[in-house]
Amino acid sequence: QVQLVESGGGLVQAGGSLRLSCVASGRTFSRYAVAWFRQAPGKEREFVSRIMWSAGGIAYADSVKGRFTTYRDNAKNTVYLQMNSLKPEDTAVYYCAAVMGKMSELPRGYDYWGQGTQVTVSS
Repeated sequence: QVQLVESGGGLVQAGGSLRLSCVASGRTFSRYAVAWFRQAPGKEREFVSRIMWSAGGIAYADSVKGRFTTYRDNAKNTVYLQMNSLKPEDTAVYYCAAVMGKMSELPRGYDYWGQGTQVTVSS
C-alpha cells in the first residue's frame, strides 16, 4: 500500500508563488512516476506535471509550462511542485498521484492518490 500526503496549498495573490509537497510512504519509489493533477469546481481533473522518481521524465501541461517546476528529494520521499507567477485560473484542488513502472498524463493511469490541497489565487 502507498500513501501520499500533499501540503503547501493556500491563498495567494496573482503573481505570487506557492510550493506544494507530496510525501510518499509505504513503498520504495525507485520505479514510480509521480504526477500532479488539479481540479477546479465544475471541471474535470487535469494533468499538471509528472516526474519519474529516479529517471527524470519530466513533463508539464502547456498551461503551466515556464511557471511551474516539479522536482524530487529521494532522501525524503518527497516530490515538489513549485508554482510561480500564479494566475486566478490556477485556482483548484491539487492532487499528487503515483504509479509504478510507467508514465501517463491521464488520471486513470495512476493507482495511488493523495487527499488534495486547495490552491486559491486571488486577482
